[in-house]
Amino acid sequence: MAKIILTHEVTGLGEPGDVVEVKDGYARNFLVPRNLATPWTKGAEKDVTAIRKARKAREIATLDDAKAIRDSLQSKPVVVSAKAGESGRLFGAVTTAEIADAVKKSGAPQIDKRKVEIGQPIKALGEYQVSVRLHAGVSATVTVKVVAA
Repeated sequence: MAKIILTHEVTGLGEPGDVVEVKDGYARNFLVPRNLATPWTKGAEKDVTAIRKARKAREIATLDDAKAIRDSLQSKPVVVSAKAGESGRLFGAVTTAEIADAVKKSGAPQIDKRKVEIGQPIKALGEYQVSVRLHAGVSATVTVKVVAA
């Protein structure tokens, strides 16, 4: 087992700044090469406090705020415009950053693109359901309408 410090959120494992133990191969072959984690050392404990401080500044303060934001996000669809061909297929795919920007343009508060989870890649025009994690235990299901630009 390898002890590592997460630098990004990993679903099912933890948040940035968490110190976790995972199997050696998972850390060596997946987490560290993708810069999702760094090996744990005594000196790296200082990095943990810096990561946690940055995370606190980005996240939503209270559970009530998260629930209010969830209700506003779920009440109306978010529109994303993208270039598409004649058949309705997109040139590329809709990214989490584009969805986060569209949410902000719709009047909702800024959300972190890393908190947006897309089930299947969005590569055609239409309506899609996307999950946004707002707080521990609070997530919103957002309807994303992809229209031709």
